[in-house]
Amino acid sequence: MRKLSAPLIALASLIALAFAPSAQAKPLTSTGPGVRVGGGDLVTVGTGYQWWARSPGVRRPMGSIAKVMTALVVLDAGHLNREIKVTAATIRYVRKDGASSAGLIKGDRLTTRELLEAMLLPSGCDAAFLLATSYGPGRAAFIAKMNATALRLGMTSTHFTSFDGMPYPTEHSTYSTPADLVKLGLAAMKYPVFRRIVRQHSFYLPKTTSHHSYLWYTTDGLLRTYHGAEGIKTGDTKAAGNCLLFEAKRDGRTLLGVVLHASPNNNPVSAINTAAQVLNWGFSQVKTASPAAIARTRAARVPPRTQRHIPAS
Repeated sequence: MRKLSAPLIALASLIALAFAPSAQAKPLTSTGPGVRVGGGDLVTVGTGYQWWARSPGVRRPMGSIAKVMTALVVLDAGHLNREIKVTAATIRYVRKDGASSAGLIKGDRLTTRELLEAMLLPSGCDAAFLLATSYGPGRAAFIAKMNATALRLGMTSTHFTSFDGMPYPTEHSTYSTPADLVKLGLAAMKYPVFRRIVRQHSFYLPKTTSHHSYLWYTTDGLLRTYHGAEGIKTGDTKAAGNCLLFEAKRDGRTLLGVVLHASPNNNPVSAINTAAQVLNWGFSQVKTASPAAIARTRAARVPPRTQRHIPAS
């Protein structure tokens, strides 16, 4: 074997150092957060960099996470000070199907902004009913707008047949994928009004001549238990299981993700606990991964928004 000259040895040493992991910035791990979910996704807000995914392209029902799209269609239309009357049909709808309710009272008149609070915090299907009826106009026209907005956002594996995520006409007729729901979350959180609503623990609406007083609490327990949580929306049906679309910010870094059908399914806070576990893992990766490691991982991956499945534990 020919002996290398001193200059060549020095050059080889410099190349090795350039590509070696930094002692201060660790390479990305590939083990994932180790959660039990049907599907999930986690990205950095701003760059869209994907840290983890579980079956990101597989279609699943998402329950009341569908109300995020309902809100997005309404926010796109505007006129948030428009007054809408609570009808008898609204009350019949939630009573007939046992849907989650904000407890709206027949005859009350609330603004669109107030109905968004009633829909997004306590997950009121009565509020969603009124918004869809008014902003379609008519619920069928409104659902068509939801599907059109999904296509505009590039949510090509998403379809809505209900305005509130209720299993109509079947448990699986309204569906999306983790990758598509991340797109939805990113789009919705660009609206300051939406951000302000979903980050609240509760909202009190005092009595006026137009309506009774209301006090609504969020269904998103992550806001109460996870430092840095910013919202967004829970979802829960028999087929969807426990689901959560979520965002959190720590040390100047913001992650947005989703977990669908978190286990154990008989535990109503399983999605909350799972999201916290995913976020803890994600922030640990963000904190310790070097820019070079991220660049190498990005180059080695299929583009995360187009891949069908990423095996991860």
